[in-house]
Order: sequence, then structure tokens, then C-alpha cells
Amino acid sequence: MAHIQLSGIQKRWGSVWGVRDVDIDIADQEFVVFLGPSGCGKTTTMRMIAGLEEPSDGAIRMNGEVMNDVDARDRDVAMVFQGYALYPNMSIYNNIRFPLRMRGVPKAEHDVLVRRAAGLVELTDYLDRKPSALSGGQRQRAALARAIVRQPQVFLMDEPLSNLDAKLRQAMRVQIKHIQRQLKITTVYVTHDQIEAMTLADRIVIMQSGMIQQVGTPDEIYNEPANTFVAGFIGSPPMNLIEGTLENGVYTAPGIRVAGLSQRHHGRVILGIRPEDCSAGGDGAQLTGTVYGVEPTGDVTYLTVKAGEKLIEVKAGRDYRAQLDAEARVTFDSGRIYLFDTETGQRLR
Repeated sequence: MAHIQLSGIQKRWGSVWGVRDVDIDIADQEFVVFLGPSGCGKTTTMRMIAGLEEPSDGAIRMNGEVMNDVDARDRDVAMVFQGYALYPNMSIYNNIRFPLRMRGVPKAEHDVLVRRAAGLVELTDYLDRKPSALSGGQRQRAALARAIVRQPQVFLMDEPLSNLDAKLRQAMRVQIKHIQRQLKITTVYVTHDQIEAMTLADRIVIMQSGMIQQVGTPDEIYNEPANTFVAGFIGSPPMNLIEGTLENGVYTAPGIRVAGLSQRHHGRVILGIRPEDCSAGGDGAQLTGTVYGVEPTGDVTYLTVKAGEKLIEVKAGRDYRAQLDAEARVTFDSGRIYLFDTETGQRLR
């Protein structure tokens, strides 16, 4: 299929930067997710891979061939968009078939290819219907089948599940990953949803302000965040990030004292701890504050503790209950504490 290399990619419009110094190597058959907030450059990067935007600097290669001057239609990529982009006057069969007609595929092959693509997304029984007769999830599956039928060397997916409700998004995530594994097609996926990124990706590329912050597997991104942006962006709830002071291996902040930390660093630092690595109560609690909020969700209770002016999130047991403004004591898992530089936000190793 396709091995994609982005080398020194930049995109600017006059003095406005969209993408800066993007370098990444995407292996053949790999599923890579570009993740970040709106305006971070992830969609612009995808559009440059597709040939819909021209990089200001740098090179885009597919299977070793420089693609900068190759038209989008000649790059053999298929895109799936957030808005489905189905033709409302055509049946689902003809929507899926449309790319075959545009690319001059012999008509004798159309029916087999269309039905194979429809079967992969479980739409065989809906081929005679118009898009308006389908649910949002079915329409997105039709858009996916239209990309599949081309048998491209690269799938490019730009927030394809954003218009679906939570239950449909979960079902579609499973389906997209299963199909990508079946077809073994290199896939680049853009989203602002960290759950999509964590569940779909072989590797995640986290972007902010047009620059890559970290590249890694979902486990690497979650367990070894490179900086406070990554730490605070990944996780639900995200990592607690608390400014304080570290002296002689003892970290202090209002209501918090944690001993036994690294003595290589001192002065102002940011302590990071994930809510699931905190426990309510326990001997030797390192945080003392007041209960600010209690949210039972069935399988877990989310506890918010106020220490000084900082709100700390804790994942407590499903049966945990407490009165608002009562004293709360929280224990940290000492092996899951992170330290970050207050000036740069970079992780202190």
C-alpha cells in the first residue's frame, strides 16, 4: 500500500503559520491519528497529504516518491469527511459506485466492487435507498464504503464521526478499526476526540499551534507525556497539574505535601497526577482539602477536592459518598507522580 514520509513540512499564509516543522514517518498499513484542539494544524496537514493544500516548505513522499507537485486526483488517496458528502439524488448503490465511474473502472467490475464494499460496512440491504432514508450512522458507513470501493493506497479521514451521537461513535470506531485491519490500508485520521485517538491509533500525533508535541503509541502518550499540554489533553478527566515548590525531594503546595521525590530538581515545578492514581482517604494522605463535588456515575464516583484555590479530580470507588465542604484526604500513588518544568512545560525526567 503506502509508506508516507513528511519531512520539514511547513504551511503559512503570509505571516500566519498553520503548520511548522512537521516530521513524521508513517509505515505501510499503519493507522496514525492526528489529535489536537481546533486550529492546531491537524486538518491542514492531512489536506497537504491529500494534495488539497500545497506545503510552503518541506517534502511529502509516498513510497519514496516526492508528491508535492502531484495532483490530488493522482495520489491514489480516498477521503472520508465529517459531513458525509453523499449525493442526495443518488441511491446508496450509485453513491458508492460513483468513484468507479470517475476513475474509468470497467463497468463489468462495478457490481462486485460495490457489493463487496457495502458488505464490509453492513449496508447491503440499503443499496436501493437514498441518503435521506438512512440514519446518520448508516450515511457515514456509506461514505466509508465509497472510500473503500476505490481500493486506494491511503485512507484520509477528517473527523468522520463528529456528527454522530456517543453510542453510534463507539460502534463506528469498532467498525473503522476492523475494516482497516481487514483491508490493510495505510490510514491517517484527524480528530479532536482523545477517545477516538486512544482506541483507533497504532500511533498518535499530538499537535498544538501547528507543531507536533509528541508522537507515540496510545500507551506511550498516556503513560509518558512529554509535556503539560499532552498530560492535560489526554485522559478523562485529564491529569491534575498543580504548581508548587520542590526542595530536598519534598514537594509542597497549598494543602499538599509529597515526600520522597527526586532531589535532582528544586524550585518551582508542576506536579502531575492522574485522577485514577489518587485514592480518597488512606494512611499517609498527601492532600488535605474540602469536598467540592461528588459525581456518582455507576461504575466510578468522581470526587473533586479543593486544596487552596486548586480543584483536584479523584476517581473514587463506585460506593464513595461524601458531604459537600466536608474534609477530604487524598493519597497519591507515589510511582505515578510526574514533574514538569513551570517555564517550558516539559517533563522533568
